[in-house]
Amino acid sequence: MNALSIFQTRLDTIAQGNLKIIERVPADKLTWKPHEKSMTLGRLGQHLAELPHWMNRIVEADHYDFVLSGSKPMEPPASLAQIIDLYHAKYTAAKAALAQADGIDMDLLWEMRRSGVAFTTYPRAIAMATQLGHMVHHRGQLSVYLRLLDVPVPGMFGPSADERH
Repeated sequence: MNALSIFQTRLDTIAQGNLKIIERVPADKLTWKPHEKSMTLGRLGQHLAELPHWMNRIVEADHYDFVLSGSKPMEPPASLAQIIDLYHAKYTAAKAALAQADGIDMDLLWEMRRSGVAFTTYPRAIAMATQLGHMVHHRGQLSVYLRLLDVPVPGMFGPSADERH
């Protein structure tokens, strides 16, 4: 098994868990947030849904520049259905990008930049692993939001306290 196939498998596993938790987001609480410095529940769910796009960026170019790309923050989600649709679009695109990346050199350096200045530089394999960890991090945040709202939290690596019998 090569590194790319490991990332394809990990993306599938992590994305399945991401969808399970996104689907639990209460549609009537999208603007709720636990603290003034926190993202809203809807924005956090939306962010988790959009994160697979980093797989595309990592295999399609040797860098991503937040400013020079014209990247703009997404509009807050209007509905849970919009978040779920975004999840499916980004996950499907990431799977396709990884499927077409056979033979890519995973040791080549990849950078995140702002106005041409790199602020992270990793081999592609480490960049992918970092972005998968980024998804798990925000999924954990989302589970805390749900717990604070007394929404049953789905199990990610086995049953959760809400799923035990």
